[in-house]
Amino acid sequence: MLPIVLAAVSALAFGTADFAGGKASRHADPIAVTVLSQILSVPLLLVLVLVVPGSPTPPDLGWGLVAGVAGAGGVMLLYRALATGVMAVVAPITAVTAAIVPIVAGLVIANSPGAVALGGAGLAVVAIGLVSLGERGGTGRTSGRVVGTALAAGLLFGVFFALLGQADEAAGMWPVLAVRVSSVAFGLALAARIGTRLRLPRRLWGWAATAGLLDSAANALFLAAAGRGHLSVVAAVASLYPASTVLLALAVDRERLRPVQLAGLGFAAAALVLASV
Repeated sequence: MLPIVLAAVSALAFGTADFAGGKASRHADPIAVTVLSQILSVPLLLVLVLVVPGSPTPPDLGWGLVAGVAGAGGVMLLYRALATGVMAVVAPITAVTAAIVPIVAGLVIANSPGAVALGGAGLAVVAIGLVSLGERGGTGRTSGRVVGTALAAGLLFGVFFALLGQADEAAGMWPVLAVRVSSVAFGLALAARIGTRLRLPRRLWGWAATAGLLDSAANALFLAAAGRGHLSVVAAVASLYPASTVLLALAVDRERLRPVQLAGLGFAAAALVLASV
């Protein structure tokens, strides 16, 4: 039960971080938002490393370093895809792909978690797709480039979940710190290569800080969940993050909740129950 609770709270934090990062990216370069938000989260990670004891091995840190690059790339691609305004297409593709990759990886590298729990993971994938469907825009067509970007973002998020899930529970929070070290280094190198200026208007710093802090907290919660539960189930639950993004858009931006999204939230609740059995 504890791994499912940790993964669910992780999903809540991931979704809220995406909402905050999306808010900032409407008025600034997604790369700048990603890099600066992650730098702002470093003090939190240092505290977590001190508070949660751990003895990491080189492989534990290696999983975190590689996962950090995948995660940073996924965030940048997600923000870029969402900038096109076709969230109804981008969000479901990204979220479902992010769930499927670690589910498959978990089944390959570990024993099956059981038919009921695996059914809950499958139901979570359905819930992700439904809850991510926002209001459709006036144009009915989406370019192949946008679809490809969404698929790539989801693939990288899935790889991130699968890789970070390989770190041993005894490593504490050190793999999450490794994630942030490599993601910031990757972001700085990319920004330097393409000439992105790492600046944000003053009004956006709050959104960026919220995004970075919650993303790091979500990473820590997911690591704790993966260390205690089956990767296939934990990753599926963590991938329910669009639910919190949708609810925040409903509350803050006054977006309307479609019937299909309401059904998705119901599926999400059922998935949590099945996954925890």
